[in-house]
Amino acid sequence: MTEGNFVDYVKIYVSSGKGGKGSTHLHREKFIEKGGPDGGDGGRGGHVYLVGNKSLWTLFHLKFARHVKAGHGGDGGGDRSTGADGDDKFIEVPLGTVVRDKETNEILFEITEHGERRIIALGGKGGLGNWHFRSSTNQTPRYSQPGLPSTEVDMILELKVLADVGLVGFPNAGKSTLLSVLTSAKPKIADYPFTTLKPNLGIVAYRDFQSFVIADIPGIIEGAAEGKGLGHYFLRHIERNSTLLFLVPVDTPNIKDEYDILVNELTKYNPEMLDKERIVVISKCDMLDDELKSELKIQLDKDFAGTPYMFISSVAQQGLSELKDKLWSMLNMEDDVPENSHNL
Repeated sequence: MTEGNFVDYVKIYVSSGKGGKGSTHLHREKFIEKGGPDGGDGGRGGHVYLVGNKSLWTLFHLKFARHVKAGHGGDGGGDRSTGADGDDKFIEVPLGTVVRDKETNEILFEITEHGERRIIALGGKGGLGNWHFRSSTNQTPRYSQPGLPSTEVDMILELKVLADVGLVGFPNAGKSTLLSVLTSAKPKIADYPFTTLKPNLGIVAYRDFQSFVIADIPGIIEGAAEGKGLGHYFLRHIERNSTLLFLVPVDTPNIKDEYDILVNELTKYNPEMLDKERIVVISKCDMLDDELKSELKIQLDKDFAGTPYMFISSVAQQGLSELKDKLWSMLNMEDDVPENSHNL
């Protein structure tokens, strides 16, 4: 999927079908001149459903089809014949889709399971035919109910990427390069900030045919939680990740300061981010010799006490197996990997 085809935010207008009218038919046959009322009910208007589909990864298919209307119910007929129900409409969305009311911005519900089906616009009920209104004092009612009107809804669909691990880091920190060497994903990679403009997903193959999903999120800058840079467009994608991987290049002026900025932006956006498992990964470590590495470890042991950190080099393919092991253990709550793994 190309970057331009990844759509994670759309506004759509949906309209259910209106209910059909009840019939005022009076029964007539050759030898029955006054057979009484036999008007049937109107059919139900079509509903509009949202359906989860695990095969979808984007809202791109809704980008140019933002008006969805269900069918109207048919009118009732004679001989107590009920009108046909209107055709239902089904909108398939990827898992992780959040539905908001456009006017109030209130979250209505979320789609998180494959096949999950939720009604977003209820079809109008069909009107009752005159057969229902007959009585001993009114044996030939010549009235019936109209069908209920359709429901019209303006809503916003937001996609929050469902991934096990989210890559968090400043622009040009090497997140896309790491994703490309850990998975078969082919994100855009270049030597300038904001190369990644949309989230990229990749599946990391692990031992015994097991795997987990990792997401490369566009780079954070200071002030992202307030909407600076690309921040407010992507921070929601991190909310569903169970583990956060903070990627900091070894040549950054101050590793701890950069990490603190990243944590601060996530916390301002959603304080619950602090509850997630996290690991700090120092990238581009092929630039270090053994002596510099030893000196850096002494400082990092103080800065990241209680937070696991690792050294890797995506380009030199160093430390990647150990990183996979650590991530797998964190995702599965295993304790067989040391708290701080400093091997290359």
